[in-house]
Amino acid sequence: MIKVYSTPTCPYCVTLKNFLKEKGFEFEDIDVSFDQKAAQEMIDKSGQMGVPVSDIDGQIVIGFDREKICQLLKIEC
Repeated sequence: MIKVYSTPTCPYCVTLKNFLKEKGFEFEDIDVSFDQKAAQEMIDKSGQMGVPVSDIDGQIVIGFDREKICQLLKIEC
């Protein structure tokens, strides 16, 4: 399961979500801009207040780290 903590105006969030869509992966998009509970969940998981943060099967990825994401998803980049 993939969760992406993001905001609508973050360009890195848009890039990450487009990348996942292009590669054919479904994900849960969690908008943390107004949802304090979701934002706190993201901070608790990652220690980060900035977006995007991805949770890929329990592995946290900060930002759009293409190589790490590909490694966790077991795909070629």
